[in-house]
Amino acid sequence: MLKRVIDSLNGFLWGTNLLVVMLLGVGIYFTVKTRFVQFRLFKHMVKLLVDKSEKTTGGISSFQAFCISTASRVGTGNLAGVVAAISVGGPGAIFWMWIVGMLGASTGFAEATLAQLYRTRKKNGDLTGGSAYYVEKALGNRKFGILFVLAAIFCFSGVSAITANSVTVSFNNAFGIDKTVMSFLLIVFTGILTFGKASKIPKILEKLVPIMAAIYLLLVFVIMFKNIEIIPRVLGEIVKGAFGFKQAVGGGIGAIVMAGVKRGLFSNEAGLGTATAVAATAEVSHPVKQGLTQGLGVFVDTLVICTSTAMIMLLADKGAVEGLTGMELLQGAMNYHFGAFGVNFIALILFLFSFSTILGIGYYAQTNLNYISDKNYLKTGYKVLVLIMILFGGVSQSAIVWSLADLGLGFMGVINLTALFILRKQCLESLEDYDLNVLSKKKWVVN
Repeated sequence: MLKRVIDSLNGFLWGTNLLVVMLLGVGIYFTVKTRFVQFRLFKHMVKLLVDKSEKTTGGISSFQAFCISTASRVGTGNLAGVVAAISVGGPGAIFWMWIVGMLGASTGFAEATLAQLYRTRKKNGDLTGGSAYYVEKALGNRKFGILFVLAAIFCFSGVSAITANSVTVSFNNAFGIDKTVMSFLLIVFTGILTFGKASKIPKILEKLVPIMAAIYLLLVFVIMFKNIEIIPRVLGEIVKGAFGFKQAVGGGIGAIVMAGVKRGLFSNEAGLGTATAVAATAEVSHPVKQGLTQGLGVFVDTLVICTSTAMIMLLADKGAVEGLTGMELLQGAMNYHFGAFGVNFIALILFLFSFSTILGIGYYAQTNLNYISDKNYLKTGYKVLVLIMILFGGVSQSAIVWSLADLGLGFMGVINLTALFILRKQCLESLEDYDLNVLSKKKWVVN
């Protein structure tokens, strides 16, 4: 019964292409109206990421905000999400993930900028904010903000289960560890981290994210170097798969596009409003600075990390991965490239990615729940829910978990994208001010 209801709602949100149209439409709009800000100011984005001149008082640094948002992106979505996209849509799905990423960078810029514009300070001086706050402003009703938060909790719960399942499956394949045993280990470690002080999360992720990303990219670079002669063929397969005659005749292009768009959205989160919770708490001297930093995060996620995962699988011999699905597909590809070491490496790196995801979305959830109430019982209830979902997802692979995450994503996307379009003028005016004043070396400070 529950699965039928969830599938029915997902059919409306995803099957009618409602979200695809909204996602691409809003992405195209902000890309054009900002004069391709994600490309025009790309070098400036990178410069802002390493800027240490900003002072933090009651918030977190822009780099810490980048690491938290990247932590939730660079996780299960970059491994399991890419695997799912290729399994359903073939190599062509990666092309559409790229499109979503490039357009999504402008959407990510817009939502983070608005999060800065509509954030607030709590009585203790801490900053808080996010999509729920500007959704209320845009739609003129607090109920829409609460609905957004509830959709986010649905999504985060599903992601927690998906993350746990990916870890337990990969460890079972690599080391023969029973899924139930691994699930309980995950619960213990997660409980220790999530029931600790939330203020420690930015500091942990600030150190963890760059290290794990660097290790992963280094190994991918080795794979690409070893197979450099077939990279042109693989890139050709991606483009042909996205627009190929064979797919058009078989009526499969729609499935390919949907696979790339859905998993691209699941991976980079642009337009969903998830990263706005942390973007709002970053201490920067102008709202656009954090918008640009978050736009860069979308680029890193989709065009770098997701592409790296795709290369691991597409550069492997097809015979080595034939018949494999899910994390077994990725581990089979790594086994082809590096033998047993590759299988073990994916299990370990996924373990790190998974904790970064759980910590990142945990920070998101606690910030979002502040919108409803700052009472601790709500945050404690969410933490307990996460532990239950880790156990549920860890011991069994259930389609309802992906459906639950998709449902949360869908509602978040519809609400957030609607608010972004309504408040587009405020975002564009802020960018215009930044172009005229900050980039021309004049000082502009947010109160």
